Amino acid sequence: GIFTSGTWEEKSDEISFADFKFSITHHYLVQDSTDKEGKDEVLEDVIPQSMQDLLCMNNDFPPRAHCLVRWYGLREFVVIAPAANHDAVLSESKCNLLLSSVSIALGNTGCQVPLFVQIHHKWRRMYVGECQGHGVRTDFEMVHLRKVPNQYTHLSGLLDIFKSKIGCPLTPLPPVSIAIRFTYVLQDWQQYFWPQQPPDIDALVGGEVGGLEFGKLPFGACEDPISELHLATTWPHLTEGIIVDNDVYSDLDPIQAPHWSVRVRKAENPQCLLGDFVTEFFKICRRKESTDEILGRSTFEEEGREIADITHALSKLTEPAPVPIHKLSVSNMVHTAKKKIRKHRGVEESPLNNDVLNTILLNLYNQFKSAPSDSLTYKLALCLCMINFYHGGLKGVAHLWQEFVLEMRFRWENNFLIPGLASGPPDLRCCLLHQKLQMLNCCIERKKARDEGRKTNPSDMHPGDAGKAGDQLGPDNLKDVDKEKGEVGKSWDSWSDSEEEFFECLSDTEELKGNGQESAKKGGPKEMTSLKPEGRLYQHGKLTLLHNGEPLYIPVTQEPAPMTEDLLEEQSEVLAKLGTSAEGAHLRARMQSACLLSDMESFKAANPGCFLEDFVRWYSPRDYIEEEVIDEKGNMVLKGELSARMKIPSNMWVEAWETAKPIPARRQRRLFDDTREAEKVLHYLAVQKPADLARHLLPCVIHAAVLKVKEEENLENISSVKKIIKQIITHSSKVLHFPNPEDKKLEEIIHQITNVEAIIARARSLKAKFGTEKCEQEEEKEDLERFVSCLLEQPEVLVVGAGRGHAGKIIHKLFVSAQRAAAVAPPEEELKRMGSPEERRQNSVSDFPPPAGRELILRTTVPRPAPYSRALPQRMYSVLTKEDFRLAVKTKIIDVDI
Repeated sequence: GIFTSGTWEEKSDEISFADFKFSITHHYLVQDSTDKEGKDEVLEDVIPQSMQDLLCMNNDFPPRAHCLVRWYGLREFVVIAPAANHDAVLSESKCNLLLSSVSIALGNTGCQVPLFVQIHHKWRRMYVGECQGHGVRTDFEMVHLRKVPNQYTHLSGLLDIFKSKIGCPLTPLPPVSIAIRFTYVLQDWQQYFWPQQPPDIDALVGGEVGGLEFGKLPFGACEDPISELHLATTWPHLTEGIIVDNDVYSDLDPIQAPHWSVRVRKAENPQCLLGDFVTEFFKICRRKESTDEILGRSTFEEEGREIADITHALSKLTEPAPVPIHKLSVSNMVHTAKKKIRKHRGVEESPLNNDVLNTILLNLYNQFKSAPSDSLTYKLALCLCMINFYHGGLKGVAHLWQEFVLEMRFRWENNFLIPGLASGPPDLRCCLLHQKLQMLNCCIERKKARDEGRKTNPSDMHPGDAGKAGDQLGPDNLKDVDKEKGEVGKSWDSWSDSEEEFFECLSDTEELKGNGQESAKKGGPKEMTSLKPEGRLYQHGKLTLLHNGEPLYIPVTQEPAPMTEDLLEEQSEVLAKLGTSAEGAHLRARMQSACLLSDMESFKAANPGCFLEDFVRWYSPRDYIEEEVIDEKGNMVLKGELSARMKIPSNMWVEAWETAKPIPARRQRRLFDDTREAEKVLHYLAVQKPADLARHLLPCVIHAAVLKVKEEENLENISSVKKIIKQIITHSSKVLHFPNPEDKKLEEIIHQITNVEAIIARARSLKAKFGTEKCEQEEEKEDLERFVSCLLEQPEVLVVGAGRGHAGKIIHKLFVSAQRAAAVAPPEEELKRMGSPEERRQNSVSDFPPPAGRELILRTTVPRPAPYSRALPQRMYSVLTKEDFRLAVKTKIIDVDI
């Protein structure tokens, strides 16, 4: 009915009455505007809406509503209750005082909304109330007992109470309309097991429920998330005399009930593998210990001669010696790393054994996919999760991290690129740890290129000339030429590791001093033509130099230094501290123009005799303005000049151009010192505590958890879960966008993921119990899947066809299996079940247990108080459970006009 499908709202306020605080709450069903218009046009002699609803049978037994809605069938009412939870109206005098005050208030205001007062302790849910309107008054009474009198456990006894309460002056009595609902509870599922993936006994590092190989997250509940199934069998329209229900015999067979409805009771906070997995990893964020405190002395400390002279270490870093192939194996690296650890810690104390550690490291470095989420950082986060949950906890995490850092240093020292990382500069959209690993990879790429350049030792000739020489002399002779050149011109990749060292050959330096340096500053074409062009990449289309007509060449330039977000933040702070003064602004501009100066020097080396205008035409074309003018001969020609900002006195571009020397990129000071940056990254990794590591990787873990939930949801196709996942993604993107999110917000995200996991687990549990996958007929399968989906999303679901429908037959079998198991009936006795229903009742166990709840609603219409009074509706609601009996009576409805 509308009580189930409609929307309920409430408004609350506090009032004081005789120094006693009460909360007053208005509960009402939101109605359409058409209903409200019709309500305003009602006649004056029509009884109040609350009394009209007494005879409406469409709204009986609403699954989700206030208890007074179920007991009295109301769509609008007001409740007055003590404001404090520990306060209660216990004495009869106080109760009578409140009721008399309510009666006076209703009479004075003309309010037709029922008004209730909560009495006794709140857990008893005891209410008394009154309603007035159009010459009619009704009292709402209630009886609540712990022990149920025997005569009230069946329909005949309750009919006697009802007839005595209404006190009808007519004989014979009008017929009584009856609505009955029996609720049966199923707790024992028997052979309908909970479908959770068992552990893989043969797996190297498995052995736990739901456990999978490294790099994958587990999923599912460790216990059945559906604890009970409640079957409500309803007889909505009965009349007195049609059925028999007394202490001896009853016609109310649940199989014959015309209406069946089902609700499921969910297990409270079921243990879910994915939720526990992420929660345990999140707990590491709150630990204070460092890696050294967890595992003992630092494994990075070297003893004796290994720390005797730091210069040996530096020379080792810059040494271009080839790396033996056998040293590049993962097993050799693991052996070396564990050998260092054993110096300070016994073998038996190692948190991770060799099999587990080798499995993880091979997973990290050897299995790659093209998916964006399959990066090294992402897989490292999942492996650390697995280690924390299954293999050693915090000690295991610290141990794996030390091995990982040792591997990073090994790769840096031996020019072995880190797999599983996208090439290029650090991606600022990723977590900081991922950026650091990308930065280390950039350093390895630069160092590897430099060392390979040192092996090949190319000459300092123009690429075209080198090609010609190679054609004439052949590869062997070309090597001899290179050897003869020696140190005259080193390649772009053959820089030293020192920032302050330059590679300007003697002849070039003398040439610069003799005739090129001053002219280089001024950009004179005549003086610069004698300089040899260097570092040309390719010709720039049809552009030529303005003053000598030579083709304009694009130079080989240095790549800008890659930066992580923390370095960018540091740089921003330094620039901000320079202030807003003219000197600070000038210094800030100089600091930011290092890349510009490098490009100018490369441009001058590639284009001898060039001017600033030539450079601007290539570097910033918008700052070179061309317009058509008429020359002295009357011809239309193009004339160009620098933009206004380039002509400002003390312009940064002009100053940089005057300072720049014609030096090719390969002999300039490095904009990016890969050695220094790599050591900074390695130091940053080495000093990370497990808590810091968990903070860095938690976004990856949450990302993986969300992907896992989406993957599992696609198999079940639950609409409500899709909406929740979208909310989780939106919430997570906002929270994880900042570097240090609040713990409370992270816990909320993890809690949402766990809830989704539980919903999917419930769906699978219900599908297993109702056998949706075993259905051979497509129509039956669709009906059952629709039924299971409704069970997850609705408080109560109507069973189509009752006990004769597809779902009804399965529910019947579930109860029969539970009853047989409870009675421990032997298989031979199953033959006795054949026969009439009477024989089945006598010779075998009942298909259903005794009802856990019995609800009855009795209605009639009688004139009160006199036979000539208006015929008004009367109603009584009764609910009987194992330890509770309640009567909600609405029978003192009288015509006060009499």
